[in-house]
Amino acid sequence: MSMIRIAPELNLVMDPETGTITQERKDSIQYSMEPVFERVDKLDAIADDLVNSLSPSNPLLNSWPGRENTSYMAGFYGNTFYGVIIGLAFSGLLALVIYIASLMRGVV
Repeated sequence: MSMIRIAPELNLVMDPETGTITQERKDSIQYSMEPVFERVDKLDAIADDLVNSLSPSNPLLNSWPGRENTSYMAGFYGNTFYGVIIGLAFSGLLALVIYIASLMRGVV
């Protein structure tokens, strides 16, 4: 926030944001909050990205355009792969049990 000095000999300054004219005081210091607001906005975007990472349909902050459903598709293909592997293992185990049972049918 900058102040415009209207009359330095009378210590008059004007605040350009509000348009008020006041006397400049030596005992008060005024700081600009713009760098703080920029950092808060950046942290807000990062926090929103963190929340969006929980949803598979929302894009992430640093991702390429058009990749909104990447997490959804990766989860679908990953779960399909593991489902097929577990299904084949279960089917193979069941076939082995049936084969062993057919071999033991004449023995027992």
